[in-house]
Amino acid sequence: MGVQLRELVAPVRVELELENLSGKVLALDAYNALYQFLATIRQPDGTPLMDAMGRVTSHLNGLFYRTINLIERGIKPVYVFDGKPPELKAAELEKRMKMREEAERKYLEALERGELEEARLYAQQASRLTTSMVDDAKKLLDVMGVPWVQAPAEGEAQAAYMAARGDAWAAASQDYDSLLYGAPRLVRNVAITGRRKLPRREEYVEVKPELIELDKLLKYYGITRQQLVYIGLLLGTDYNPGGVKGIGPKRALKLVKEVPNLEALARAAGWDFPVRPEEIAKLFLEPKVSSDYRLEWRKPDRDGVIEFLCDEHQFSRERVLNALERLEKAYESLFKQSTLESWFA
Repeated sequence: MGVQLRELVAPVRVELELENLSGKVLALDAYNALYQFLATIRQPDGTPLMDAMGRVTSHLNGLFYRTINLIERGIKPVYVFDGKPPELKAAELEKRMKMREEAERKYLEALERGELEEARLYAQQASRLTTSMVDDAKKLLDVMGVPWVQAPAEGEAQAAYMAARGDAWAAASQDYDSLLYGAPRLVRNVAITGRRKLPRREEYVEVKPELIELDKLLKYYGITRQQLVYIGLLLGTDYNPGGVKGIGPKRALKLVKEVPNLEALARAAGWDFPVRPEEIAKLFLEPKVSSDYRLEWRKPDRDGVIEFLCDEHQFSRERVLNALERLEKAYESLFKQSTLESWFA
């Protein structure tokens, strides 16, 4: 779910066009993006796209066409995959699993009643990302020539680290956690840009990328990144879901400015979680990351893409070939004409 900083980032949030990100390396939170694809790419009754073997392919469809769309606009994507989550996240992961099971039950009930729109909403909430689906996503990126990085723990922490090192211009995710991990820039809505229907309403909105710069956010409120992490703890993170009862963004901001240290802050706020706040803060301020990665964009393997998508997963050969032409054209104009080194910045 991530930390809820929406209200606090609103004053410094800047709306962009995808074209504004041309020439930039974006470290995308892969799990976040794949879940977006699983939720949005479905049949009218909520059924995900599947191949002849009954394997879900919604995530591959989104990953393939969305990545091509980004590269055509001059964006250099690198996908960052989650590793082993910290033990403190176990409770939140268990909670999410139960929520998905409940959503799946309601989905089936809505289908029986013939309530297709309601069924679709519950189906989106029931989305599951399996190990085999993640492996397929990595295989697709390999044959497309797009780099991916395996994080040792949280993907957002790794993406933030890559952005802080200058290997990426920004972290890209729907969640705001990258800011707590120290990403100098966070770009939202990269995977879902475009016209989107509002749930339960016959109304559509245009979703555009949003940029939040960490320095601007900190200067606007006159706080440090450490204090931003403390605000996150009060509002709630994946390690202490729900936050401290009765404390919202304005109250959290006031408290971190008035109280000198985390121990005193926890007492003043009424911290009642079994985990000490210092342990959670350390996960954000000293996250487990890796410097063992290489970013290299390669010419797409045309035969590999066709074999994987068309032969193995029954994608439309005509659509895939047309998309491959777009990808190859974008590669030729944006990558091959530049020196390899220039694409690492």
